[in-house]
Formats: sequence, structure tokens, C-alpha cells
Amino acid sequence: MTTEAAPGEGRTGRGFDGFAPETLHLAGRTFVIRRAAEADVPALVALLRDDVLGAARESGSEEAAPYTRAFALIDADPNQLLAAVIEIAGEPGSSDQSHDDSTIVGTLQLSLLPSLSRRGTLRLQIEAVRIGASAQGIGLGTAVFEWAHECGRRFGAGLAQLTTDKSRTGAQRFYDRLGYVASHEGMKLPLD
Repeated sequence: MTTEAAPGEGRTGRGFDGFAPETLHLAGRTFVIRRAAEADVPALVALLRDDVLGAARESGSEEAAPYTRAFALIDADPNQLLAAVIEIAGEPGSSDQSHDDSTIVGTLQLSLLPSLSRRGTLRLQIEAVRIGASAQGIGLGTAVFEWAHECGRRFGAGLAQLTTDKSRTGAQRFYDRLGYVASHEGMKLPLD
């Protein structure tokens, strides 16, 4: 795997301002991680829906309004980066986002969380990670997490954190292999 980014890209002072697409080369395939666009939302929701828990939580395309509202809020917040992982078919190394043969194969959301605790450490929250079936088994999940950690460092984060459903034992083993430690008990309370 190789990662390409222009020198000097990264921290500009406000959240993820200055983020630019980055290319991953893995298993003879080319992937671009870029900021998601509103037109990507249906494909991203389909990835979220394509598992046991997501099938029960996410609605179909007939209920697009909540996702459109959420996307607008995420996109307007400089501390949020909703990423689309695109596979580029054709010319190796091409990072042309508009390439006709590109397919969204993954997604994740990165959030920069300022905090007074831990001596003011900026936290990188990683959520809603999905790699589609067509791109599984080649190490893309690991590569995307390595990219996310480096991206967080570039934008000033000193700690990466995530939550995972207790039933996702395979995901928990994956996070363990990446070095994550289950140091806290997460709790949720629906407010609707």
C-alpha cells in the first residue's frame, strides 16, 4: 500500500479545512479517499444498510430526507469529515474523482472533538466505518484505518477513539489488532 498526498496539506486552523483527496494503492487496485458529496449519500447509506445491524437501523431510499439533512449538517461542520472510499478502475494511479468507472466501496466519518480532559487533547472520533463486499479481504479496512490515524495526526488529534456494537465481535478483534484498547464502557440513550 502507498499513500499519496501533496506536501504541506493538512492543518489550516479549522477542523478538516484543507483536506484533499488521497490515493491508496493496494493489491493492484487504486482507491481514492475523498470528502463525500451529497450525490454520494444513497451509496453511503446502502453501505451502512448492508449488514445485520444496519439493515434494522437504516431506512430505504424512499426516506432520503433524514440522510440529506444529516449530510448538510456534517458537510457544514469543519470538525466533521464524511469520507467516501472510491475504487478507480482503469488507469493505475488516477485520482480523477469524476472517472466513469469509479465505484464507492467504503465510507467512514471522522470527527475532531476538542476536549479539556487529557490536557486539552484533540480527539479523533472514527464512526460508521464500512467496506463493501467487493473490496473486503485485501487489507483495505486496515489501510483505511492507517490513513485515518495519519489524517487525524495531520489535523492535530492526539487520541483516536471509536465505538462498536457489543455484538460485533469480529470488528472488536479487528480493532484489537490495530491496537485499540477497550478501556471504557460506552452507553447510549435514545432522545426521540
